[in-house]
Amino acid sequence: MSTLATIATVCFVLIAMGVSLWQKLNLEKDLIIATLRAGIQLTLVGYVLQFIFEVNSWIYILLIITVAVSVAAGNAASRGKGIPYIYLRVLLTISVVTGLTLSGMLGLGMIEAKASMLIPISGMVIGNSMVVSSLLLSRMKENAISMREEILVSLSLGASYKQASRKMVKQAVKAGMIPIIDSTKTVGLVQLPGMMTGLIIAGTPPLEAVRYQLLIMFSFTASAALVSMILAFLVYPTLFNKEHQYRGWKDS
Repeated sequence: MSTLATIATVCFVLIAMGVSLWQKLNLEKDLIIATLRAGIQLTLVGYVLQFIFEVNSWIYILLIITVAVSVAAGNAASRGKGIPYIYLRVLLTISVVTGLTLSGMLGLGMIEAKASMLIPISGMVIGNSMVVSSLLLSRMKENAISMREEILVSLSLGASYKQASRKMVKQAVKAGMIPIIDSTKTVGLVQLPGMMTGLIIAGTPPLEAVRYQLLIMFSFTASAALVSMILAFLVYPTLFNKEHQYRGWKDS
């Protein structure tokens, strides 16, 4: 794509701004800020990645992944305000899942140990883990409020904190998994996934692009399940004190 064609894509944003003005949605400022940030951020990242791909050093690869995990954890943790040490819990979860996923891919020979493969794939896994973490925490906080009486009754009848919160945890884990399950069910029918589309546009044979996309989709499913379960089991005990008494969260 030429530079002129890239600049011309701003026309799509102008159309959205026109609709906003027409319907008096007051989204023009947000659209301008989002467009400028996206352009600047992606351009800078492009230069950084070009340098890292050429150097192909493990130090830079780990640095990029660490930054991505830290930012993702901070964004997801914002959904769990009031939960003790929530940032560290999310950071640990995403770090472990990303490490396991990449190790599995490398160990099975699915990807090569080079920057041009590790960084994009790790970014997709981390981004997916961030979304799952956000959904899980949102649902857990909602359940902590809506199921409070149910949990208290279970505790009063002699249930342990694990038994009393089992239903809450189960629902939250399912909520975190729903988007990836739904997208996996409809992949190829509703839309062609981003990675597959990019590879095809770049000239990769469709069947080879499909193999790469299946790798990503299946790894997303596995990482989503791990993130949901690990984070849920790290978070729900903080609802209770050492005597198994319900204490709730500050915002719940």
